[in-house]
Amino acid sequence: MAREIPKGYEPQLIEKRWAQHWVDSGLFRAEESANGPVFCIVIPPPNVTGYIHIGHMLEHTQIDVLTRWHRMRGERTLWLPGMDHAGISTQVVVERELAKENLTRQQLGRVEFEKRAWEWKAKSGGNIKKQMMRLGDSVDWSREKFTLDPPLYRAVLEAFLRLYREGLIYRGRYIVNWCPRCMTALSDLEVVHEERQGNLWYLRYPVVGTKESIVVATTRPETMLGDTGVAVHPEEERYKHLIGKKVLLPLMNREIPIVADEAVEREFGTGAVKITPAHDPNDFELGRRHKLPEIDLMTEDAHMSANTGVYAGMDRFDARKRIVEDLKAQGFLERVENHSHAVSICDRCKTVIEPRISTQWFCKMNSMAAKAMEAVENGKISIAPENQRKIFLDWMANIRDWCISRQLWWGHRIPIWHCLECFEMMPALNSDVEMIDGHARAASPPTKCDHCGNDKLGQDPDVLDTWFSSGLWPFSTLGWPDETDDLRNFYPTQLLISGYDILFFWDARMVMLGLHLTGRAPFSELYLHALVRDEHGQKMSKMRGNVVDPLDWMEKHGTDALRFTLMIKAAPGTDISLSEDGVLGYRAFANKIWNAARFLFVNLEKFEAGKDTLEDLASPSSRAAAPYKSAGELPLVDRWIFSRFARIVPRVNDALREFRFHEAAHEIYHFFWGDFCDWYIEWCKPRLNSEDREAARVAWRNILSMFEAALRLLHPFMPFLTEELWHQLPQTDGARSIALAQFPTPTAAWIDESAERDMTQLQEIIAAARNLRAELKLDPRKPMEANFFAASANLRTLIEANIGTVKQFAALSAVSFLDARMNPGDGPLRSTSEFDIRIPYETVADIPGELAALRKEKERLEGIVTSQEKQLGNPIFTSKAPPAVIAKLQESLAERKAEHGKITQRISQLDRTARGTSPV
Repeated sequence: MAREIPKGYEPQLIEKRWAQHWVDSGLFRAEESANGPVFCIVIPPPNVTGYIHIGHMLEHTQIDVLTRWHRMRGERTLWLPGMDHAGISTQVVVERELAKENLTRQQLGRVEFEKRAWEWKAKSGGNIKKQMMRLGDSVDWSREKFTLDPPLYRAVLEAFLRLYREGLIYRGRYIVNWCPRCMTALSDLEVVHEERQGNLWYLRYPVVGTKESIVVATTRPETMLGDTGVAVHPEEERYKHLIGKKVLLPLMNREIPIVADEAVEREFGTGAVKITPAHDPNDFELGRRHKLPEIDLMTEDAHMSANTGVYAGMDRFDARKRIVEDLKAQGFLERVENHSHAVSICDRCKTVIEPRISTQWFCKMNSMAAKAMEAVENGKISIAPENQRKIFLDWMANIRDWCISRQLWWGHRIPIWHCLECFEMMPALNSDVEMIDGHARAASPPTKCDHCGNDKLGQDPDVLDTWFSSGLWPFSTLGWPDETDDLRNFYPTQLLISGYDILFFWDARMVMLGLHLTGRAPFSELYLHALVRDEHGQKMSKMRGNVVDPLDWMEKHGTDALRFTLMIKAAPGTDISLSEDGVLGYRAFANKIWNAARFLFVNLEKFEAGKDTLEDLASPSSRAAAPYKSAGELPLVDRWIFSRFARIVPRVNDALREFRFHEAAHEIYHFFWGDFCDWYIEWCKPRLNSEDREAARVAWRNILSMFEAALRLLHPFMPFLTEELWHQLPQTDGARSIALAQFPTPTAAWIDESAERDMTQLQEIIAAARNLRAELKLDPRKPMEANFFAASANLRTLIEANIGTVKQFAALSAVSFLDARMNPGDGPLRSTSEFDIRIPYETVADIPGELAALRKEKERLEGIVTSQEKQLGNPIFTSKAPPAVIAKLQESLAERKAEHGKITQRISQLDRTARGTSPV
């Protein structure tokens, strides 16, 4: 018996129920999928502190669409989920919570702080997991990973120790990006640059033993306290005689040398530059070349250090004001100019970065980058869109060593111990991990110093950059460095999808570390999706107030609608402009499918009264045998729909294979809404209710078979709706989900070019009749006659064979065939090379009333034309008006004249009709 489908489509109820069921049943375990070729993709691990924003929604939907598609194609499929511990972000959140208790992490101590962080993770870290479930992510939750899990901690230790022993990880004192708020070093990628209006201060440095001075320019006068030299270009005539002399550093009364260096830009400022090796990356390199001292001017929180004399303890920006005042008072400030320049900002907390000399851990990149470039250039890894490939290669070619240490307490502790006597360094003995207080630690620290034998050792206080552990994600999550079954079965993964904004943070580092540590590229394809912008194309931001919370829209309109909206707009390399009206449009699409299903099942109940059951008409075996013939022939509309389906499925497959999500979505949308709902169901209605029981049975079998196949085609895009409706149809015992059903594989034998050609002609004729009625403002439902001319006998035969359906779709009471082409001058008609169609106007219109309205409109247009012609003929106006105004007026005049001509012609046609002289 046919299932009862509720009258109203309520996605919120359907989606929450199925989302929970999929998780509870373990439906998406890799073992549940087929045993064919492997498809594995890892999730870009969201921060444990995060939430699903609209960018995540796009990314997760694209991954889910492809994952469901591969699973339905019979591949052994794994989408592996997990979360990143997000070192800086998590520490900021936990410290903020401590502040509510008037506590700092320093007061708690490292061990207690880590406990608090784990408590926070246990309490709040599951929010994003719940959101992912709500999205319908078809991940294998049994394999969920967290970057601080013991197995992943072991992978981090193994990677670090290998790279350290190979000499690729080293410790050095260099300039780093220092965030005074997060109190840690940052990589170049974690710094954004904002163009700001500032000043350029010109400072006068007296040359010792002379009456001369050298003037230098700086955007940060507070750093002059740490100057240890002044540099000039060796070919600069103004300063050649001063090279080797010294200047007296203002305010500090310290003599510093004048050195020559070709790196000095002679055109900037005065052609002489101050050298502050401890607070500028260029000065650092210049200072090293000339063996200049490095004076650290600031504390970790960006206050002036003890090295700054009377300014010690001041905030760096307060010190700047005081230093400028003192320089001016003592006659060392020559002038100040306005100057726009890029200011480095912490990407997380938006604090101004301080370039600062610091002892940090670094990883050498050049050799690993070379392997990564080779893998891309040799085609082992493909990158889409194509422009991102060049960006990737350019960055790799200019890569700098990676600062991998962070001054945090939350993260993977660096497995290096320092001798407290001779300060030598020793690594952990191996990568084994032990659990202490429920948390992973290196199990094999060194017990004594290899150099002096001392047993007083201390572990390095720093932790690794979060992106270091994330860089191991495609293989650490599968069990590396152990040779696990998952690693054998699923590595390398086939695909990575991520935003282009983390191409260098994450994607590139996975490629480099994967190739170096495993010998294989971590994935064979990399697809970088675009941004989601608001409906006006503006980037979403809290400041603009245009941020979209996808969870809100999911609750209002349904997850399926939002998923489909994002996909139908997701053209590679093009940002998405998203509006709520757009989501409403695809909510209507879901509703259209729901109503089509309800129509079928409501009418099927009536048909079942004749002893045919749903199981007879739509069982899996019945669907597999479709299409069915009636009286030995397959009806035209059935031939057409099966042929259309056979053409569309390969196009969807090709589009998904090449990440053209928008094309795949368009194909499905137009097939399901247009071909199936608007044409096929309507065309079949008389047959479904036919008194010819056998013809009706064939119609039901074919339409239910096509409906189920179309649900499977749509499923990756709209998983909830399709799951709900698929279960209304009979399935084999044990069939648990449409997600585990086969993606449609129509046979090439279904393609029927003649059926498609005939249906296209009939659709064009029906559309012409409908458009003609709309132009004449006729009641679209009132049956009326039409005159028709067919240019070929075959077309006339086709129409006569389907006359009932043509009349049904076009709301015609009769069709009169004419033997000659119709005269366009006799009134509105639709004409092509194949046919003419006209609805006799005098039978349906109030001709006197329309003539009166048309004559009134003609008079109005004549007034406008006269006025505009007069204006354009006025030489005073045309000599003074801007060219754009004149052009716009000329364009308007041409449009009004065209309208006037059409109305004049229509009045003439109606006059003849009223006098009875029309041949119609």
